[in-house]
Amino acid sequence: MADEQLSTEVKEEGPPTESKEEPAELKNTVTIEEAGPCRKKVIIEIPAEKIKKVTDEQYETLRKEALVPGFRKGRTPRRLLERRFGKETSEQVKLKLVADASEAAIKDSEMQSIGEPDVDVEKIELPAEGPLTFDFEVEVRPEFGLPELEGIPVTRTKLEVTDEQIDREVEQMRRWGGIWTPRPEQSAAELDDQIVADVAIKVEGVEEEQKLNNIEIYVRPNGFVGEVPIDKLDELLVGARVGQTKETGVEVSKTFFREEYRGKKVDIRIDVQDIKWLKPADLDETFLKRYGVENEDELRDRIQDTLQSRLENQGRAEMTEQIYQHLLGNTDFDLPLDVVGRQANTVLQRQYTNLLMRGLSREQIAEQIEQLQAGSEQQAKQQLKTFFIMDKVAEKLDISVSEEEINGHIAQLAMQRQQRPERLREEMARSGALAQFSLEVRQDKCIAKMLETAKITETKAKEKAAKAGKAGKPARKRPKKAEKKTAEPEDKQA
Repeated sequence: MADEQLSTEVKEEGPPTESKEEPAELKNTVTIEEAGPCRKKVIIEIPAEKIKKVTDEQYETLRKEALVPGFRKGRTPRRLLERRFGKETSEQVKLKLVADASEAAIKDSEMQSIGEPDVDVEKIELPAEGPLTFDFEVEVRPEFGLPELEGIPVTRTKLEVTDEQIDREVEQMRRWGGIWTPRPEQSAAELDDQIVADVAIKVEGVEEEQKLNNIEIYVRPNGFVGEVPIDKLDELLVGARVGQTKETGVEVSKTFFREEYRGKKVDIRIDVQDIKWLKPADLDETFLKRYGVENEDELRDRIQDTLQSRLENQGRAEMTEQIYQHLLGNTDFDLPLDVVGRQANTVLQRQYTNLLMRGLSREQIAEQIEQLQAGSEQQAKQQLKTFFIMDKVAEKLDISVSEEEINGHIAQLAMQRQQRPERLREEMARSGALAQFSLEVRQDKCIAKMLETAKITETKAKEKAAKAGKAGKPARKRPKKAEKKTAEPEDKQA
């Protein structure tokens, strides 16, 4: 008889029969209000019927799983479950209702949210009866219109490789392959020479001298003796001869990276043992074979191709920057304040770390903190604005990046770094750089698309050839062998 009564209780207390379509009265009521720049306030009311439905489902699940002394599994009365597990069950019901309602509200309203909803679950209480009402705020992407993406005015500087630039490159290559050669006896040191010397370093506040034997010192305007930086080192050493002693004293900067010298007066004595000059490598067969060419003309052809590619990449970088500035200057919108704050904090932390690595103490950095904070906030705003603009540009131009494209760019980068592509990809994934790399590839594709329709005005360079060197007369044209192919890859950014 007891079993029959228990069976009746379970049947009466079973969950309501689920309908295939949720009744209209079980729909949540959602209200969305403005809560500041790029921020929405979402107010949700969950009807009592839905609360009861979810509560019944939770208890039915609990009945099937709970082990209660004196009752077989699945036979425990609801009222006993409520006494023993009521608090935990109410908390689970609340969490499920709030999570599901928040997710549905954002999805159904098609809000472009950034991050997770800011819901304070601890302050939400499940009512004993009636609806559950709660609210939260969420950051959303800024809403703005883009300027016209076709016909953007762009200026391109026409740069040409000159014979003078090629001459300098050849000379630099000869120096890289050169040999340090002792100067004749009694010869004086000249600019860019190498001096071999015994050195004594006396640091302020340190009794014992530091002695360094047979160290190499380069005669340059700003150089080092050991690890001590010396301005106008060339003025001290030009004219020095073997056997002579040169002495100087320096005040080391308070920001120098080596703590033992930082902010101290250092006296230095240099006893010159030998003087060498760099004898450039001869343009002979051995030198040419090192660069895989047969003669000097072929070497100069290859250098011209390399310099021309460098100039073209520079020109493209200048046009890319103009595209970015055009978009930034013709797009106006507010930024999510919290996101700006987080990004600024990231930038500030990076600047702080860099200054520590440069040798500044925490006290010295603290003196500059206000200026650093202002700069980091400006950088953060610029970075975020560029991100949102380029994200919308990619959407408008229907540009995406496939997995194959990402792998291709990683393979190119791995080749430059002499790494295995799969190893580099793993490193990028672990450090979180893979997602940023994908965004940069997509941005490059967007820029390339806009440059296809840009209104490009070409101008001549004014007495410069930028990174390739100063402008002069254009390089003379040399006949090339029919089978010769350029060694430079195609533009990776395209």
